Amino acid sequence: MKITGFTIIKNAVINDYPIVEAIRSILPIVDEMIVLVGDSTDDTEALIRSINSDKIRIHHSVWDKSLQKGGFVLADETNKAFDLVGADSDWAFYIQGDECIHEKYHASILEAAKRHLADRRVDGLLFNYLHFYGTYDYVGDSRKWYDKEVRLIRNDKSIRAYRDAQGFRRNGEKIRVKPAHAWVYHYGWVKSAEQMKEKVRSALELWQERKERAVSPVEVFDVNDYDSLKRFTGTHPAVMKERLATRNWDMQFDLSRNRMTLKNRVLYAFEKLTGRRLFAFRNYRLT
Repeated sequence: MKITGFTIIKNAVINDYPIVEAIRSILPIVDEMIVLVGDSTDDTEALIRSINSDKIRIHHSVWDKSLQKGGFVLADETNKAFDLVGADSDWAFYIQGDECIHEKYHASILEAAKRHLADRRVDGLLFNYLHFYGTYDYVGDSRKWYDKEVRLIRNDKSIRAYRDAQGFRRNGEKIRVKPAHAWVYHYGWVKSAEQMKEKVRSALELWQERKERAVSPVEVFDVNDYDSLKRFTGTHPAVMKERLATRNWDMQFDLSRNRMTLKNRVLYAFEKLTGRRLFAFRNYRLT
């Protein structure tokens, strides 16, 4: 069984993406790692090369500005990276530049990939999600955060990244997946208040036409505008050790505050009681 990892990245230094940690978090379980570096204005490529692994294959791309609105350029770049996966690979492991896999899940991921390798009815593996917010000490605890998504897919090029590359589909249809019994640690919202505003500024460039960018990130982002958080009591992936140690900001959140609507409070209570999330958008078909 051969697994190829793949990811896309652009301006990782400017935006302080934990792309090095993301790549290192899956290197032990992939046979090779494809990194598609966009037309960056910083030293992103040098950052990737600093990982110094013979598994890494760096390729280059120019992002299509005509696809910026709606974030579709992210799916386009993800498909480009996936298409670089060789025909000899059985699975392709997609990791985004602000995600990590804890090493404690490596064995279960490999076991699931091996178990479903011969079953062509299985298109991919489904991962659970932890969304960290503000600092490494808090995670989103409401329905606004997606709780599952596909990250390991069969090396079948009829499978394509969907919309803004959050997940995958085949000919517009949801792909069939099995649980990976593993979690993705999403660090995209772990930034200082100023860094978070820069993140929003970058996101606006991916999601809006230039003429629509009339609203300042300062106006549209407030770090305290959350509906529900909880304190994280587990351990972070080992690859995050240095980043955690060099954090130079702190935030404290009021965990007693809850801004969920009555409807979402009822659905939240049901989810905590049963483990099932009702009426949520699912970009896959669990088989």
